Amino acid sequence: MNNKIKVTVWNEFVHERTMEEVKNVYPQGIHTVIASHLNKVGMEAVTATLDQPEHGLTEQTLDNTDVLIWWGHMHHHEVDDEIVEKVRRKVLAGMGLIVLHSGHNSKIFKKLLGSDCRLKWRESGDMERLWVVKPGHPIAEGIGDYIELEHEEMYGEIFDIPDPDELVFVSWFSSGEVFRSGCTFTRGKGKIFYFRPGHETYPTFYNEKVLRVIQNGVKWAKPLDISPIVFGHAGAVGQGGTYNL
Repeated sequence: MNNKIKVTVWNEFVHERTMEEVKNVYPQGIHTVIASHLNKVGMEAVTATLDQPEHGLTEQTLDNTDVLIWWGHMHHHEVDDEIVEKVRRKVLAGMGLIVLHSGHNSKIFKKLLGSDCRLKWRESGDMERLWVVKPGHPIAEGIGDYIELEHEEMYGEIFDIPDPDELVFVSWFSSGEVFRSGCTFTRGKGKIFYFRPGHETYPTFYNEKVLRVIQNGVKWAKPLDISPIVFGHAGAVGQGGTYNL
């Protein structure tokens, strides 16, 4: 029996093919770097990209996915609304979702959170220090007090999201801004983790601690064995009532 956590890493995979400065950092794509690490630590990771049929997110792929990881940037508008709705239903049914960096502006993240998810940003190569503010959380396991990235794109508050269920990381940038960088949410039976770092021109996804956070996030977000959620008319408790959805 295969008990490995099944992960699909989704990426636009546009910048790596059209921008030399990005291709030099991630020649095979950000998604392959993340998936390779997850496979090395005993998970079963595959990849999907924007240009594939159904953006690589077919019904069969999603049925075989415990946790979906999402990286997007400039092409959010090209993601088909029907695919977004299909992913949303899967999350509500229990599939985990990890949204990375500029995925904050993706259709799926905004639809699940019900807000614009806007923020302040600046590409100036600031140093970023991600402080662990919930050290007992499983996503922070093995990280220590903080993660330090020599150069990253700055994201600053206000971050237009609902209050997170839990705040695991807070970033401080060398230019002075702060940002809620590790946020968890629950929607239906599904767990969602937003993790801020990961600008495409920096080697962030080669950082061992960043990869460890993603790895921890997958373990945290995997589906739990929870009874089906039912809605609609219900008979009295203990009297054998039926549910009509």
